Amino acid sequence: MGTVVDDAASEEFHAFFERHYAELSRLAHLLTGESDAADDLAADALLALWHRWDRVRAADHPVAYARGVVANLARTRIRSAVRERRRIALFWSHREEKTENPDVAGVVDVQGALRRLPFRKRACVVLRHAFDLSEKDTALALGVSVGTVKSQTSKGMAELQRLLGGESAPQKVHAAMARGGETGGRNR
Repeated sequence: MGTVVDDAASEEFHAFFERHYAELSRLAHLLTGESDAADDLAADALLALWHRWDRVRAADHPVAYARGVVANLARTRIRSAVRERRRIALFWSHREEKTENPDVAGVVDVQGALRRLPFRKRACVVLRHAFDLSEKDTALALGVSVGTVKSQTSKGMAELQRLLGGESAPQKVHAAMARGGETGGRNR
């Protein structure tokens, strides 16, 4: 990793840190619009610089290099936030439908069975059956391949059928999840 630990390099880095930390933090704030994240991004950038300090201090423009590191970290943070927002929007984009006289007991049974599934199987089953997402949209929301969605949904439904008993489990699951919003709150 090339971390330099001699006293001269340490003093030089400390002086660089003192001179440029506020500027790098301000740059991060202006790039991301997040004041809370700006200090963290500047600190992360300076940590990365410290790990490569022997190269950075030999560069023609160490401050320009530092600004580039902050810009790259900010870009990564923004991209992650955009992906997360897209996943959330996709998940909540389908409107809830009201159902008269819901089968509360059925919903509770299905929710209990769903909680017993591992997360990925549960997520695939819920997105495919409760939100009627395509395999492709489910894969996009979960960040997995379409093949993974197919296998996890199939295995999840088989497990639910075993837990709920009977051939009609898929219909119970679909009907209960379609009415799941009518039970008066989310169970986790």
